Amino acid sequence: MAGTDRNAQESAGRQIDGYDRIVQQLIPGYASLARLGVALLAVSPLASAAGASVLVAGCGTGAELLEARAQRPDWRLTGLDPSAAMLAVARQRLGEQAPIDWHCSTVEELDARAAYDGALAVLVLQTLPDDGSKLAFLTALARALRPGGQLLLVDLMRSERSALHGQLQQARLGFQRASGLAEPSGEAARRLVEGLTEGIHPIGFSRLTALVNAAGFGDPAPVFQALDYEGFLLQRLA
Repeated sequence: MAGTDRNAQESAGRQIDGYDRIVQQLIPGYASLARLGVALLAVSPLASAAGASVLVAGCGTGAELLEARAQRPDWRLTGLDPSAAMLAVARQRLGEQAPIDWHCSTVEELDARAAYDGALAVLVLQTLPDDGSKLAFLTALARALRPGGQLLLVDLMRSERSALHGQLQQARLGFQRASGLAEPSGEAARRLVEGLTEGIHPIGFSRLTALVNAAGFGDPAPVFQALDYEGFLLQRLA
């Protein structure tokens, strides 16, 4: 039994290392994103309070949760992801004793109205088509936040500066090749890369602004940019 537990822990560790390494090869500045996001929420109007409740939507392998535990151990955290496999890895990484409320679901399915003081959603909106799915996701996040609560949103964006768009795309590919991502080894690594690069639906800043306003947020405040990956801080309106 002990051997089985040890094997499970080693397997989870390999999944974490593989996912985090590949995402860092894909996205310039990714290694600092969790630290930045938590630091921003930690000084926001609501989540700055002791014992604030914070939602991590699409928590993946738990990078933002781990950073939140380090910076703000007083926070009451909720980790949510529709992938049971990802959630299992995050739970293994954080430890079963960590006071985190885990949900294997989407934000739209989460029954939480005005329950959270802050939220993070990193690399989630980009996976949703702009057919109503993006708006539904953002509306659910706004509904889950208390008025004045803030959301950190980070995604691949489509540049509205058309003359530079091609250059940004080429630079992103060059960064990924220089980071060693050209030919990922192993079937698991290939599946991870496909999941992070295929079926992506980036939008421009004007469209993002229209969507977040319709969902119940104020205008997005830029807080991060690395080539065409951008991060924004949003605040739920009253």
